[in-house]
Amino acid sequence: MPRCLVLGGTGEASALAAALAARGIAAVLSYAGRTAAPRAQPVPVRIGGFGGADGLAAYLRAERISHVVDATHAFAAQISAHAVTAAAAAGVPLLALTRPAWRPQPGDRWRAVADIAAAVAALAGAQRRVMLALGRMHVAAFAAQPQHFYLLRFIEPAPLPPPLPDHTLLVARGPFTAESEAALMRAHGIDLVVAKNAGGDGAIAKLEAARALGLPVLMIDRPVLPPRAEVETVAAVLRWLDHAADRGV
Repeated sequence: MPRCLVLGGTGEASALAAALAARGIAAVLSYAGRTAAPRAQPVPVRIGGFGGADGLAAYLRAERISHVVDATHAFAAQISAHAVTAAAAAGVPLLALTRPAWRPQPGDRWRAVADIAAAVAALAGAQRRVMLALGRMHVAAFAAQPQHFYLLRFIEPAPLPPPLPDHTLLVARGPFTAESEAALMRAHGIDLVVAKNAGGDGAIAKLEAARALGLPVLMIDRPVLPPRAEVETVAAVLRWLDHAADRGV
């Protein structure tokens, strides 16, 4: 029977944990620890880092992990890279459960940039009213463009005030609707949305709202990751595990 390590932090990871529990498959769900109060899960949870790729490889061996599923956020580049290296070192098969990237639709006004630094640079110029739809991790970088008003939204209160001189911070957990997002943008006079191409359905409402309002979107591309096997559904992960069980792995 497989014993899985699920690298989590996404809705897909939670859905996979529930599916594994329902199947009676042993699993541990790992969080990086950035959210103070993660949702309850039906499998054991581990919170915190592993100490790099070497530490993760040691964990896989010590815990007799047979399979690793990387269901982290598309922008969790470091842990995803470490997972590829560690799984190879420990001789453990790895599969990534990924959300398909968003693609522009008719009516979208997207400008693609490579990374956070490029997004900050793209905001040079006259004052704008920006919805910074990035969570809290990268907010400080935008202090380099202090002329703008920034609308921020975190899923939990920040330990320190964001270092942006002109901002409004909302604390709310989605999912949100296109209608509510459009109303929020109108209420704050937003004229530009900055977003990461996270993919999936959970956070797409802000893009639908921007399209409906004719607003431009500064879209940050996903980081480049090492080659790895990827699937887009929980069902595909379960088929992968079933195949391994059939082979006696």
